[in-house]
Amino acid sequence: MAMSGSELEDFSASSTVITFDHPLPLLRGPIPASPSDDPSIGPFVLSFKDDRSWRLAYRATESKIIEQCEAGVRIGCAISASAKCKPPWWKTLFGANTMDLNEREQCEEREMAACLAASKKSCIQFAREKCLPAFRDARIAMADQKGIPKRMFRGSPHSDSDPTSAANSSESDPDRVVTNYRGSVLLGSGSNPKDSKN
Repeated sequence: MAMSGSELEDFSASSTVITFDHPLPLLRGPIPASPSDDPSIGPFVLSFKDDRSWRLAYRATESKIIEQCEAGVRIGCAISASAKCKPPWWKTLFGANTMDLNEREQCEEREMAACLAASKKSCIQFAREKCLPAFRDARIAMADQKGIPKRMFRGSPHSDSDPTSAANSSESDPDRVVTNYRGSVLLGSGSNPKDSKN
């Protein structure tokens, strides 16, 4: 039985195929835990693949939090500016004309600008307080270009709190392989996560 034109359109590719968004790439992946890691977490830990991906994730997260904070601040500042710039209630008692719209618009622009400027530092501080604890404790994989875990060595910048003790234990135990380090190493070294250009 032949189908009419409208029935053919109902079974066309544009009508029957559902497109899905591409999956977001994982920020962290599983790697074998180091001997110094808490054994109760299991044989694997989630970690960033390198310090560059850690820095990029830190910058992106902090930027998004600041953006959302400033969006919320703009709403609050708009309400506050409108309240401050509306004509006082007592003017209507004496039959005064309503406030000139141009004058009120200029008043609201001034109040908005002052409110946003005062809130900018607060949003930056808020984002930093939210990001630092999470990224300070995040794991970063310590692997060479072939993906083979590096051994801890004396003076390594990727050692935990005490590189000398970790190096000595590594030298005494040749099978000891350190697979990751924490983001606090990068933060503690005085490097700013925003310093990375990539």
